[in-house]
Amino acid sequence: MLVLVTYDVNTETAAGRKRLRKVAKWCVDYGQRVQNSVFECLLDAAQYAVFKAQLIQLIDPETDSLRFYRLGNHYQTKVEHVGRSPQWAQDDVLLL
Repeated sequence: MLVLVTYDVNTETAAGRKRLRKVAKWCVDYGQRVQNSVFECLLDAAQYAVFKAQLIQLIDPETDSLRFYRLGNHYQTKVEHVGRSPQWAQDDVLLL
């Protein structure tokens, strides 16, 4: 399923900036950045559970926020894009 993840981490303190880096790194490991604090992640149910639990552990719920939009398996009909597109499609094969 495609999950759109957005986050807002308070960076007024050194601890907040550290949390921001950790949240961003965790998101990069699971998906593709499409805007500064927005990621598209193709995950199965088990991966989503681990991913979500880890992000919740990383943030400070008093000052930070996360949003998870589960677009499902037929996300192609639910996403409309205008302008510069990401470097690769989420479901393309990427060889390293």
